[in-house]
Amino acid sequence: MKSKRQLNQSSTSSKKVNFKDGKKGLQTISKKGEAMGTCATFNKKYLCCRVHVLRSVHNCPYECSYCFLQNYLTDGSTKIVDDIDTLMQEVKGNISMAPWRLFRIGTWELGDSLALERESGQAARLIREFAGLKNAVLELKTKSDCVDTILDLDHNGRTVVSWSLNTEHVRNTEEHRTAPLKDRISAIQKAGKAGYLIGLHFDPMIFHRGWEESYDALVMQVFKAISPDKIAWISIGSLRFNPEMRKKIDNNYPDNGLTCAEMVLGDDSKVRYVKPLRVGMYQRLYGELKKYIPAETLVYLCMERWDVWDKVFGYHPESIGHLDYMFARSLYERFGLGPEAPNRDNYEKIPIPKNK
Repeated sequence: MKSKRQLNQSSTSSKKVNFKDGKKGLQTISKKGEAMGTCATFNKKYLCCRVHVLRSVHNCPYECSYCFLQNYLTDGSTKIVDDIDTLMQEVKGNISMAPWRLFRIGTWELGDSLALERESGQAARLIREFAGLKNAVLELKTKSDCVDTILDLDHNGRTVVSWSLNTEHVRNTEEHRTAPLKDRISAIQKAGKAGYLIGLHFDPMIFHRGWEESYDALVMQVFKAISPDKIAWISIGSLRFNPEMRKKIDNNYPDNGLTCAEMVLGDDSKVRYVKPLRVGMYQRLYGELKKYIPAETLVYLCMERWDVWDKVFGYHPESIGHLDYMFARSLYERFGLGPEAPNRDNYEKIPIPKNK
């Protein structure tokens, strides 16, 4: 099916080009090396959710000024892995080694999970595969409204369709070429009606004039469209990036409103807003969310320390394994997902990757 963006199918090329130029073409490639791994942001000095990633999408047709891909990818094309059978062999091999565990596996680390679905059909094939897995759920995360081709699939409740959401101001000034907020919310409503569980990612929260009222309005818009009972999880995080990326942001997006903010360097070698500002933003958003969601809805912070959790939620998970267990317990108790009732001790014993 021809893309509205008129992306061109082409053969794989080794030519190195500008980051933005790579968004103009779409290539299908074979899987090379390991595709499933730990989220790249995993750091034992922070409370991480221990989600797994499936690197099946590389690059993205959108141009978010804060996106880390501009500091990471140098290859000149958006790529989609097309040999789903090989991908799934790796997934099944990995999850079979811990049949008691519920794995959360997302395709969003190096690109948008659904932005190119009309052209590739990759997500639909993964949805069908995950429908038959007992101890894994697929997360598709997007800033698009491209859900029409997956609405009639038999997903068996094993796919969470998630949206990265931000205020109208941020979308209009920093999230270039992405679906308008109203279209994303309409897509959320469609996916919910199709029986999918929904994930919400208010990340990165970005400080701007009127941010308080803007995030309040965003939350209200979302829950006018979707029942809170359909929400699998909600994440909250703030703007953060590697220090060397500041210059690239300014070069690629000279009108950005990001790089003048006061920021501090964290132990993960990323700069982020000063802690009092982050805490205040999180508290404001969480306070608004609590007006709509049941108490048992899992809301978590992305890449924050224990003390920030305490200030925002009044508690913190005791370890990375504990947070992983909290996900498994929530999904099992609320939606019946998982091979068995989760045992916290099992999740606590999962080793932290040595290179993290």
